[in-house]
Amino acid sequence: MRVTFPVMKKPENRSAEIPVEAQQHLEQFCQYIASERRLSPYTLRNYQHAITVFMHWLIHHQQWSGDFDQIDSLQVRRYLMESQATLSRKTLHNHFSALRSFCKFLLQRKRIRANPFASVSLPRLPKSLPKYLTERQMLQLLGGPLRLLQQQAITPFKACRDQLMMELLYGGGVRVSELVGLNYGNIDTDQGIARVMGKGQKERLCPLGAVAMQCLQQFKTQFANSTSFDAPVLINQKHKRLSVRQVQLLLKEYLALADLPMDMTPHKIRHSYATHLLNRGADLRLVQELLGHASLSTTQIYTHVGIKRLQDAHRQAHPRA
Repeated sequence: MRVTFPVMKKPENRSAEIPVEAQQHLEQFCQYIASERRLSPYTLRNYQHAITVFMHWLIHHQQWSGDFDQIDSLQVRRYLMESQATLSRKTLHNHFSALRSFCKFLLQRKRIRANPFASVSLPRLPKSLPKYLTERQMLQLLGGPLRLLQQQAITPFKACRDQLMMELLYGGGVRVSELVGLNYGNIDTDQGIARVMGKGQKERLCPLGAVAMQCLQQFKTQFANSTSFDAPVLINQKHKRLSVRQVQLLLKEYLALADLPMDMTPHKIRHSYATHLLNRGADLRLVQELLGHASLSTTQIYTHVGIKRLQDAHRQAHPRA
């Protein structure tokens, strides 16, 4: 399987070229994570970027010749210290995850004798609860397309399409990449269930809800140019598939209209979906399955959101709080 890599811009102020053999190792690794580990194109791009930046740092600051077996834990710690000045902790963890995986790949293929990233400790990530919209705020957001249509500020096509976009995000709790990848053949209209391809090319079933299905039927009947098996559900006026970036920008329009926090993203709509399910009594393992989380610990963060809400209510209302 041949993979087409994203076009990468070279980091600024980098004059030296990466040695050919090192570049070949990177390409082999990218082929591996795309075809065997089936990571998403976005993860592939981020891994490639993190490894490329590290190799440029080695060339400019460590006089590196391109031999990965020359890299030791001391150099890695020095890189960690310098990176902390420019990268957030989360980005730092992501970069080192890519580098650790790359060196593990080289170790398995006997290109290096030890993984220099294996024993390096990273600064702890701050614990933060996921941001989400309340049910009332979500209603304000979902009402945006109809309000604009009533004001004749947008076309019926845009109103119906944008309503469908947000109802699918919230009704199905899908990732934005899963949303734009939806085809009519992925949706069982009788059952109201979408079959989506998630992280690691893992398929799961997502109930979409009655409201989202009504919106889908309306858009399909009035505006869809094609409803064949491979035809995209979300399209622009030229009947081309919407991109992730277009969905992000459209959401910003409706957040501004509803006077809601502008740092909300499609993924935070997914946080809202999970939080609202748990607040209304859904089983944690069921929510894990609906979200497509590999580990229950990933889903458990939403229980903390519910606990915090209860604690806030207790502090506000209880005389002994």
